[in-house]
Amino acid sequence: MLAPEQTWWKPMGRLEKTWLTVALVWCIFLTIMMPLWYFMGKQNVPTETYRTTPQEFAATVNDFVAKYQIGEENGIPVVAPPPGSDVYLRASTWQWYPILQLEKGKEYRLHISSMEYNHGFSLQPVNINLQVVPGYDYVATITPTSVGEFTIVCNEYCFLGHHTMVGKIIVK
Repeated sequence: MLAPEQTWWKPMGRLEKTWLTVALVWCIFLTIMMPLWYFMGKQNVPTETYRTTPQEFAATVNDFVAKYQIGEENGIPVVAPPPGSDVYLRASTWQWYPILQLEKGKEYRLHISSMEYNHGFSLQPVNINLQVVPGYDYVATITPTSVGEFTIVCNEYCFLGHHTMVGKIIVK
């Protein structure tokens, strides 16, 4: 029985060299584009991050709701904070709390934290995505640019009730 001919040390053919060159040029191009997308693409949400505890953050959210609540929707409070203020959103066992009512064109500092599991904050249809981890207060400066109701979806599997974790931001 004969072993197959070994060809790895033979010179590459023209077609093989062409594809290797195309792959190398593409890798270099994408490597150069990564920092350009970050700094010039304006597609990254500017964030600050602070250490907290779930108990501290829950108390802050409850104070925020008590101060700015204007109504209720399906048992979840609707809050309308003044423009320029700090806005708090809590991710807890399969719900986003509270429902936020913001004004178009006004800037807010959105604080997000989780109470127990990793969650993903995905604002649809504008496609803003943040990772929400217990013990951290993520702060993103946001300015709503269009009126409507926006859905918050958890895009990080967070156990059995994950599919029910849907929240809302209303922009007027």
